[in-house]
Amino acid sequence: MNKPYRLENIFYDFDKWNIRDDAKPPLDQLVALMKEYPVTIELGSHTDCRGSESYNLVLSQKRAESAVQYIISKGIDPGRITAKGYGKSQPATKCNCTSGVECTEAEHQFNRRTEFRITGK
Repeated sequence: MNKPYRLENIFYDFDKWNIRDDAKPPLDQLVALMKEYPVTIELGSHTDCRGSESYNLVLSQKRAESAVQYIISKGIDPGRITAKGYGKSQPATKCNCTSGVECTEAEHQFNRRTEFRITGK
């Protein structure tokens, strides 16, 4: 519990929060898991390091809420899912726009992600 699990291939386009078609299969796997086990989860979304902290917090929250809405649309009780936006505070790569370490576009993409944590049974 409370360990982050990366949802593979749940990525977002720059400055977007919509669920892309390539993100649906992993989300469907999470739905199947939730239908089999009565767990509660937190979906946490992240941004790359570009943009202000306040902007990225809003953007990541929209990403998390978008993923939650997708899961709810598949029949999961909304009371079992929490959406949390982390902005750019938890990069998955070593690049960091403020430390002078340049990011490749692939690294930026890798940071724009959604993870889940099991928060209860």
